[in-house]
Formats: sequence, C-alpha cells, structure tokens
Amino acid sequence: MTDLTNPQPASAPRNQWLDVWDQFKSHRGALIGSVIFLLIIATVYVGPLIWRIDPQFLPQGRDFITLRDTRPIWVGLWDSSAKVNWAHPLGTDNLGRDTLARLMFGGQVSIAVGLTAMLLSLLLGTLVGVLAGFTRKLDGPLMRLTDLFLALPLLPLILVASLLFRESLSAAFGPEGGTFLLIVILIGITSWMPTARIVRGDVLALKEREFVLAARSIGTTNNKLILRHILPNVLSPIMVSATLGIATAIITESALSFLGFGFPPDFPTWGRLLNDGVDRLVSFPERSILPGVMISLTVLSVNYLGDGLRDALDPRIRGR
Repeated sequence: MTDLTNPQPASAPRNQWLDVWDQFKSHRGALIGSVIFLLIIATVYVGPLIWRIDPQFLPQGRDFITLRDTRPIWVGLWDSSAKVNWAHPLGTDNLGRDTLARLMFGGQVSIAVGLTAMLLSLLLGTLVGVLAGFTRKLDGPLMRLTDLFLALPLLPLILVASLLFRESLSAAFGPEGGTFLLIVILIGITSWMPTARIVRGDVLALKEREFVLAARSIGTTNNKLILRHILPNVLSPIMVSATLGIATAIITESALSFLGFGFPPDFPTWGRLLNDGVDRLVSFPERSILPGVMISLTVLSVNYLGDGLRDALDPRIRGR
C-alpha cells in the first residue's frame, strides 16, 4: 500500500534527444552512413596533415619520367609489369601528381561546395516556406515562384549562367574563389524549392495548433511566434532537407566539373578528377573509379543519414 504521507519524488522525465538517439541508432543504414560520412570528412580534412604531398606539385627532369603514370600498389600485386611506386600508394597521373593527395584535396573542395550551397538553399527554402505558410497574401505568389523554378531545366540554366558570370567573378575574386562563389550561388538558388514546399506544408498545419493560438491570444508578435513556436517545430524537415541538399550539391558540382564548367583544370575536385580520367579510362581505369567511388560513397551515406534523421526526428514514426 502506498504511503501517502511520505510520497516518493517522481522520476525526472526522459530527455527527448535520448529518444531521438535511440531511434536513430536503431536505423542500421543511417548509423553506417553517418560513420562512413564522418570517416570521409576526417580523411579529406585531417589526411593532408599526415600525407603532406602537394596535390599540385609537378616533378621536373628525371623525376617526371619516373613518377608519371604510376599505378596503385594493388595493381602491382597481380601485374608484375605494372609501373608502381610505393611512395605513391594510389599512383600518379600523367603529370606525376600524387593521386591520393589530389583525392583528399578534391574532397575538401567538393564537400565545402556541398555544405555551403546546402546552407544557402536551406536559408532560401526556409524563408520562402515560412513566409508562404504564415502569410496568406504571400502564399500564392511565392508558391507560383516555386513552381516556376521547379519547371525550369536547372542544369542547362546553371551551365548558361556559369558561362555568363565566370569571367567577372574570376576577375573580382580570383579563378578559384570566383568559381567557388559562382557554383555555390548557382546551386543554392536552384535547389531551395523542395525545402520551401515541405516547410510551407508544416507551417500551415502548425499555425492552427493550440499552442500557437494560445501564444497569439496573449499578444505574441508574429516575429516571436515564428522564431519561438513555428521554426523549432519544423526543425525535423529542415534537417532532413539539409542532409539531402549536401548530396544534391555534391552531385551538381561534380557534374559541372565533369562537363568542364567547374573549377580550373589544375584545381582538383572529385568531378574534375573524374573528367581527367575519362581520356585514359582503358589504360588507367582507377583514375575515374577512385573519384567516382568517393562521390558515390559520400552521396549514399548522406542519403542514409537523412533517412535516419527523418525517422528519428518525426514523433509519429519514433518508437515503431
């Protein structure tokens, strides 16, 4: 029988983020994807601190003849005639540049483009979605603008814009800086539409909920209503869109570099390395396979990560 004169203190409520973590780690694909993505991040950003070969170093004289067109060390295990240099485990290109160093440097550029373009598209998509869902007068025009962007052929539009603005931006910020800024802006302003539509749908549902009506009844301003009550509750779709936006931006940057509209030829990215390896695909297939595998692993791991975040952050799915 319970002693009512000496009640026991109630246990503290369980932290909601622990429930999110429990649901996330039960998604095996998302867990493996997050580990692979973190390993890729660590490899491309920490690896150059250990592997200190300059990715743009061009050997001269006899070193050029010795180092050019070497194969990865695993090729030498079954082909004794292959030209292998153990100082360059992934081989070198036709100019003697180290493939491993170029892969890591190219990963830094591709992932930096993906993250920056994702942040820009997320900012635009969230802004448009919140304004369209919260303000009835802006809903129609903003959604028609979103439909217009969805109907445009984005890749040809990006290619044309790249040709038009490349020279001016390169003159202002340098060849690499101008190209980085151009690609980030082009990807960001052409990939915000899915986020806007998702956020708008959630805002339309949330603004009729009891806690929002209660906050409005006590005189809460629209700005505080959005920042304190609406945005925290659309965090789940925003985070999912963020992970998927990284994958989209990396693929788009790789496609631009592969088509020759990306960074300068001597500035390695995964897409540029993929393009450089196509001309000698039969003789040196690893030059296209290696950057292709890195792109595929990054995109696949990010997609699984986004899938797991969607399940973990959605309270309707959590706990199933």
